[in-house]
Amino acid sequence: METRSWDLGIFEQAVRAYAQLRVPIVDLKGPGTNILGDHFSPVTALLAPAYRLFPTPVTLLVAQAALFALAALPVTRAATRLLGRAAGLAIGVAYGLSWGIQQAVDFDFHEICFAVPLIAFSLEALLRRRWRTALLWAVPLVLVKEDLGVTLAAIALVVAWRARAEAPRVRRYALAVAVLGILATVATVTAVIPAFNASGGYDYWIKVEGGPGAFAGADTKLRTLTWLLLPTSGLLAVRSPLLLAGAPTLGWRFLSGEEHYWSTGWHYSAVLMPVVFCALVDSVDTSRRSRRPWLRTYADRLPACAVAAALALTTAQPLSALTESGAYRKSERAAAAEKLLARVPDGATVESDVGPLSRLTGRCRVLWVGDSRGVTPDWIALDNNSGWVEDVLDYARELHPEERYRVAGEAGGYVLMERVR
Repeated sequence: METRSWDLGIFEQAVRAYAQLRVPIVDLKGPGTNILGDHFSPVTALLAPAYRLFPTPVTLLVAQAALFALAALPVTRAATRLLGRAAGLAIGVAYGLSWGIQQAVDFDFHEICFAVPLIAFSLEALLRRRWRTALLWAVPLVLVKEDLGVTLAAIALVVAWRARAEAPRVRRYALAVAVLGILATVATVTAVIPAFNASGGYDYWIKVEGGPGAFAGADTKLRTLTWLLLPTSGLLAVRSPLLLAGAPTLGWRFLSGEEHYWSTGWHYSAVLMPVVFCALVDSVDTSRRSRRPWLRTYADRLPACAVAAALALTTAQPLSALTESGAYRKSERAAAAEKLLARVPDGATVESDVGPLSRLTGRCRVLWVGDSRGVTPDWIALDNNSGWVEDVLDYARELHPEERYRVAGEAGGYVLMERVR
């Protein structure tokens, strides 16, 4: 009952549709909206078999956690091979406890959980000089989200640079893959997504095309860069070309006028964590052979420093909640709210705000409050803990002037209204 966004509900509606072999309609984005016309993330269909067996939003959250954890294997393996067992384990733990991963796990579900292990396995192969394997791991990124085609291109360019001397043929392949990544992104945002979009366009141009806002928030962006490079790698990661794999993600975030893209919160930095830690591994490996004694010493100490920083920062990160006894008990408020929402029958049409979403999307048709677009819901469910609605019946009449609703119950700060027939 602590969902902070509608993302979990959106993705459950999409995965539920895939599990039932239907078009991925996500009514939370508007009645009849095809999710492929919002973001191009067909990779989420891979969760359909698991969801068919366990039709609950918990399935998505467990899958996300497992995918983030999976990425620890290639990161640790690459570090162990190049730096030794102790340093490799330290970097693996530092990745697992990194702030970007913790924030993403704490924030609902998002399709980028598939990108994190793909990037990690790709960069591990790159560090092992297995050029074709690195490219093959990165190619599926185009099915995770439309912007990740540019990340594929960045990884391919790093492969081309690293392979330029010993494998000229691979260099040509890598450049071709880089072109493929760019073309995939262009085709997706200009043709594929508009084909599924009711308005025939790409709804996020306004957020990523820059403008005056792109030059604002310099302090926030600098703080995010500091968090990205200092506690994770002591700034040493900047010595590795692997860090370029994170440039596309940082680029669209910082050029956008949307303030929440700039900060360290939510899920936006998760895809950067395997990049930074693999770049750290590469930098430590090359710095150990430096002619400068201070740099060799600094590089030797960094794996231990990275895990120490991750452990210290965890006290202020979401994982610290596990030290609180309340994390292991269901509150009376949550239990009461669950009991109230259980009164909504399966298959009903419900208009809801963030709070009740994840309790309803697995068994009801759920619309976003105020965006039913002519569809009359059987029920309206609201999280009114903050008291943002003074008179819930007046609010229901405002939403649907031609209909009448009655209060079916209130519990745990939640309000449930039923349409009077």
